[in-house]
Amino acid sequence: MPWFASPCPAGSARSTPPWPARSCSTKSSASAVDPYSLPSLAACPPPRSIKWFVSVKAIDVENLSRRFGKIEAVKEISFAIEEGEIFGFLGPNGAGKTTTINMLCTLLRPGGGSARVNGFDIVRQRSDVRRSIGLVFQQSTLDEQLSAEQNLRFHGYAYGVPAALREQRIHDLLTMVELYDRRQHKVRTFSGGMKRRLEIARGLLHLPRVLFLDEPTLGLDPQTRKHIWDYLHDLRQRENLTIFLTTHYMDEAENCGRIAVIDHGRIVAMDTPDGLKNAVGGDLVTFSTADAQAAAQFVREQYHVEPQIQDGQVRFHVTSGETFLPDFVREFPQRLLSVGLRRPTLEDVFLSLTGHEIRDSELDAKDLMRQHMQRWQR
Repeated sequence: MPWFASPCPAGSARSTPPWPARSCSTKSSASAVDPYSLPSLAACPPPRSIKWFVSVKAIDVENLSRRFGKIEAVKEISFAIEEGEIFGFLGPNGAGKTTTINMLCTLLRPGGGSARVNGFDIVRQRSDVRRSIGLVFQQSTLDEQLSAEQNLRFHGYAYGVPAALREQRIHDLLTMVELYDRRQHKVRTFSGGMKRRLEIARGLLHLPRVLFLDEPTLGLDPQTRKHIWDYLHDLRQRENLTIFLTTHYMDEAENCGRIAVIDHGRIVAMDTPDGLKNAVGGDLVTFSTADAQAAAQFVREQYHVEPQIQDGQVRFHVTSGETFLPDFVREFPQRLLSVGLRRPTLEDVFLSLTGHEIRDSELDAKDLMRQHMQRWQR
């Protein structure tokens, strides 16, 4: 059974569902109010027991690490995410993105360090973490023999969402992701994009404060990817939802408020998309000649920068490309086969930071099995 069907870990006492016995009013005590069930979280004062509601970061990670045998998958990473932020983990397959998200969602015990999600410790308060988050896995975990409506209803029942609120949420979320007309259709008849939209709706049904998405648009067509991002931006604005996602798509990372670039288990840079691109160092000059190595040496000696050679082209950054390029073409001693100038992209950022590109490659069966086993290890 998938983890979301059992918010409390095996062997632990199931705590009282976080749904209030009565609606919020000015006469209600703070302890009787729970933000999960409110149409607007600002409508009532927060309960004293929900410590994460006031002055607590949505996610706070310090020196988090994890090993698998001799392989150090995550290497003492640290970062913090504010409430209402869209935060992206950008890196290639095998960089440590899924391992990190699994630790933060309590699916995998960390090997070292600490982390808190919504103020709850991911080791000591796993039940509280699970109740306060939503999760969309990289691979579908929907029951394909059930209808869209039944999948959401089962999820709401597992989380103890009151029946009236559960049915209202099902209606609203299926409408939001444009699946209401297909609510009674079996999931096995859905396309990949429809399944992903339904999984996002399922992850939001119990009103989480943080939504985790592991490669949310992997394998989807550009139009469906755009629709999903429209939903996510709308959710963040309407509900102040914190969104943590992993991706290896550069255009997807551009939608994030901040990005952490991760490679071989380490965070190598973290900033806004524009901040990362500006840090690379101005405009990007690319050119090709008959001898790339000799050309790179000329650039190194003449302009005191460290060029890179990629696919036979020499690349380096300059402060002002428009003024630099005419002089460069005139002074370059070899015959130029091609020359170009453009602003840096996130692909350039990643290449500059790591020395290699992110390849958009599908996971093979071995990778999928490894990730499946990681999710269930404790």
